[in-house]
Amino acid sequence: MLLFPTMLTELFNLQEQQPEARIMAGGTDLLVALRHGPQDGRTIICLERIDELRRIDELEDGSVSIGATATFSSIARNTLLKERYPLLTQAAATVGGPAIRNMASIGGNIVTASPAADSLPALYLLDALLELRSAAGSRAVAIAEFILGPRRTMLQPGEIISRIILPPANGWSIQRFEKVGRRKSLAIAVASLAAALRLAADGSVAEARFAWGSVGPTVLRCAEAEQALIGKPLTEENLNAAALLAQRAVQPIDDIRASADYRRSVAGNLLLRLVA
Repeated sequence: MLLFPTMLTELFNLQEQQPEARIMAGGTDLLVALRHGPQDGRTIICLERIDELRRIDELEDGSVSIGATATFSSIARNTLLKERYPLLTQAAATVGGPAIRNMASIGGNIVTASPAADSLPALYLLDALLELRSAAGSRAVAIAEFILGPRRTMLQPGEIISRIILPPANGWSIQRFEKVGRRKSLAIAVASLAAALRLAADGSVAEARFAWGSVGPTVLRCAEAEQALIGKPLTEENLNAAALLAQRAVQPIDDIRASADYRRSVAGNLLLRLVA
């Protein structure tokens, strides 16, 4: 049975009445799991008709709120996000194909907690806060604390992600999302990189932040690679030195999509695209 609440209060009432019900946002992961997994007769509560969860709004302090059921297509084309957080809109534009982006939600991508989730490296670098709501109230959690491991989060029974809050844009000179997959389109990342750099007036790197996806159990940061660039120009030579540090830090695995050694090599090489 499918249920379609139109308000959060209605959603929480339904959850109290049917605590075993499953929650569905875009459904791009859940529907595949139901189709290929054992028969599951539990009720599904769909979030798509709750307007509050789809909104993208600027807040009074300059932060931006993204509703958890905002689709990747709506994020990729949002003018405010493209202007302030191009790192996220670039990542959103790489998710699947147009049909998938029209369905898949950012909240669902986060809750799935896949190491290959395209939105996660960007959200880590942007210091995203997640608002978790339940009938008992709400709490805010940093995304790096929320993701506990592959497909593991700190979401409690009865809770949903209601929105993602991005702090005021930090004046980055460069925001770039890069991804390598086995195909040119519709690819799950073999490795991905979110990069944000602030350059000084002389072109040297004043601040650098990097986050890799699909090369560890969760999004991976490498402070050594970031620090290696500080005070230096953004050249291929300097990026090569940082890439070596990143390759030592990543924790990839072998799977059907790529070997650990290939992922390690790609993780470093993605940094070189910053001078392309």
